[in-house]
Amino acid sequence: MNSGAASSGAASSGAASSGAASSGAVRPPLDRTKLLAARFRAAQDRPYLASALFALSVVESAEVPTMAVDRAWRCYVNAGFVDRIPVPQLAGVWIHEVAHLLRDHHGRAERLPTVDQRDRARVNIAQDCEINDDLVRDRLSLPPGHVTPATFDQPDGKLFEWYLPHIPPSPECPRCGSGAYGGAEPWDLAPTAGSRVSPAEAQAIRRYTAEAVRAYERSRGTIPAGWKRWADDILEPTVDWRQVLAGSVRQAIAWASGAVDYTYRRPSRRSAAQTRVVLPSMQRPSPTVAIVVDTSGSMSDDDLAAAMAEVAGVLREVGVRGNRVTVLSCDAAVGAVRRIARAEDLELVGGGGTDMRVGIAAALAQPVRPHVVIVLTDGHTPWPDEPPAARVVAGLIGATPPEPPGWIESVRIT
Repeated sequence: MNSGAASSGAASSGAASSGAASSGAVRPPLDRTKLLAARFRAAQDRPYLASALFALSVVESAEVPTMAVDRAWRCYVNAGFVDRIPVPQLAGVWIHEVAHLLRDHHGRAERLPTVDQRDRARVNIAQDCEINDDLVRDRLSLPPGHVTPATFDQPDGKLFEWYLPHIPPSPECPRCGSGAYGGAEPWDLAPTAGSRVSPAEAQAIRRYTAEAVRAYERSRGTIPAGWKRWADDILEPTVDWRQVLAGSVRQAIAWASGAVDYTYRRPSRRSAAQTRVVLPSMQRPSPTVAIVVDTSGSMSDDDLAAAMAEVAGVLREVGVRGNRVTVLSCDAAVGAVRRIARAEDLELVGGGGTDMRVGIAAALAQPVRPHVVIVLTDGHTPWPDEPPAARVVAGLIGATPPEPPGWIESVRIT
């Protein structure tokens, strides 16, 4: 296991039991009554975790040092470990192991850089820090040797990805299983063997448990901060504004690129077969973009710089750059109008009131009318009464920006 590290102390004792088994000593039978009594106690003490706890299936294994889980929600148990640990601590281990699965630690671990994925010991310790601060604060009993953020002089309440860089190399190897740090363990059953929980079922269990956490908080008001944050993330997932902004800009550029039209600038090749008739050819325009930046006094330079960097990055990715990008600084009037190749070249002027109608009108009045207008503003501005002849995407900066008209595609930049 590594009861939230019970690995630190328990891993060595688990290894001893494995060694005893290999030397020919008779292994004690698994005390299922004690093991399941500990799970029942855990479910009684923390009823919001009951459904998740009882979704775990038990697999006895002499290879696992203590207790461990896999991504199919199978809990591998060492009989000697169960024999040594009292029921209150065993209940804490149950909650620790199911927390790895509820928090999708294996999925998150597999999104780490490759060099970190290989260092399973440090990943497991960091995950234990994320879990055990809540368990200790919740006055749950854990086996000796468990780690907490304080073990490494780190604050409580962080995610394991935050703790990982602060965990030193460790000779001890926590073994909470592939359900914690990903990959596979030698004791894991085949994916189709035995009782298992599918990914879709696992997600349903997470959502049901998150709802139970909220219900328990409303009735008792005693939920550890980590569980509350986890439930909020499950029930109200936060989408990174950078991804949303990038998607909106890409969609607008694709829409403009698909606007195929006829042109006489280059006659059709079929004109040669006609007498005294010039046929137009088809043309797919190269999208042009105007970025209207709100430089009124209510806008922070840091916010503007972050938003501009993201927009510039997206435009580079889709191939819109150089003289096809125009940037206009605007407060109550239009300041500088420049074509730029890099976000670093931007110079914003302004600082007065706010009227984005002026900026949008100036963008559309450019010699080359833009196909897409991106407006970066705090939203406290009047907007045009009617949709202009261009796609408009508004990046709304700040905590509570007012909503623009419905014809504007808006992205909240927090």
